[in-house]
Amino acid sequence: MNFPYFLAKRAAISGKRTFSGLIVRVAIGAITLGVAAMLLSIAVLKGFKGEITAKQRGFFGDIVLSKYDLNMSYEPTPFALTTAEVQELKDISGVSSIHYFATKPGIINVNNEVEGVLLKGIDDTYDARFLNGLLVAGQPIDFSDSTHASGQILISQYTANRLKLTVGDDFIMYFVQEPVRRRKFQIAGIYHTGVEELDKTYVVGSLSLIRRLNDWSEDEVGGYEVSIADFNRLNDVTDEIRDILPIEVDAVNVRDQLPEIFQWLDLLDVNTVIILILMMVVATVNMISALLIIILERTSMIGLLKALGYTDGGIRKVFLYQAAYLIGLGLLLGNLLGGGLYWFQDHTRYFKLDEASYYVSYVPVSITLLEVVFLNAGVVVVTLAVLLIPSYLISKISPIKAIQFQ
Repeated sequence: MNFPYFLAKRAAISGKRTFSGLIVRVAIGAITLGVAAMLLSIAVLKGFKGEITAKQRGFFGDIVLSKYDLNMSYEPTPFALTTAEVQELKDISGVSSIHYFATKPGIINVNNEVEGVLLKGIDDTYDARFLNGLLVAGQPIDFSDSTHASGQILISQYTANRLKLTVGDDFIMYFVQEPVRRRKFQIAGIYHTGVEELDKTYVVGSLSLIRRLNDWSEDEVGGYEVSIADFNRLNDVTDEIRDILPIEVDAVNVRDQLPEIFQWLDLLDVNTVIILILMMVVATVNMISALLIIILERTSMIGLLKALGYTDGGIRKVFLYQAAYLIGLGLLLGNLLGGGLYWFQDHTRYFKLDEASYYVSYVPVSITLLEVVFLNAGVVVVTLAVLLIPSYLISKISPIKAIQFQ
């Protein structure tokens, strides 16, 4: 029989406590709140970074291929990769899809308002699932009829509100070139990304229209968007793509395109680490206090066990088992509290954010079961390891004085 475990179980469950009861409850409460805070910190950080990153990746792709050009305008130099070159890119490990596009600046003139925008041209081969998921009104562009598709356009909710437009309305867009060209568009749908820079800038239309306006050939495009399966391999895949591309074509990944946003997201990791350390310190300090008080309260029992010949190591195990029980109870309650709040926010999106500042209108959360397991294991290992230090107080207790203390 495991005597230290048996004795710890009797003392923890059925043993009577005096002044240690309140301290034990405080220690359990500290672990509960600490675990819940750490779980939610990880979930919010991961969810927030995932949501922002997904918006940038969905709109621009992970890696954009474009022709080197000293011209810094929004109108790219056209180029075309050969079928063999595209297939070689697709064969790179981690590349999931490749789509082409083009952009062209234009000016919308409607309802006595003028708005400068950037038309992003796509066609029926483009993976528009992300764009379609952003629609708040209307339908995606219908590419089944190329002539009809050239007159359709998707605009952002920001632009629609500013220009007082809705689905089905039409307007004239002017393209500044020689000579100046104008085209009439009908709004097929209205999208909303929540990223003000995107919503203010982009409208989505037909790639074939841009080709005709610029007198491009049927295979020329403004750029290629490459999507990858594992975002953690972004830099490695970018380097592999650059090794394959012709010398006049460059590959720029989304982190290099939008460094400010991703640097801001990386800084959030520091905040989460600080929260985890602080919560771990608070939980550990409270457990040390609780263990010390339990040891002092059980001084007579320690003296009796020593008088009967029981070793210091065995007695330490009794109190460490008690500490493990308290830690386990705190972990259980902390996971229930944190998991409950996580489920509530994930299903209701009750807690909101200022979308203009944070790019999302609610607090996103995301965490895996494996991450929860690692978090709990880390709390157990750290707290029990630290509790070994105060447990050595037992070796300083004299059996005679301990019995007299009773």
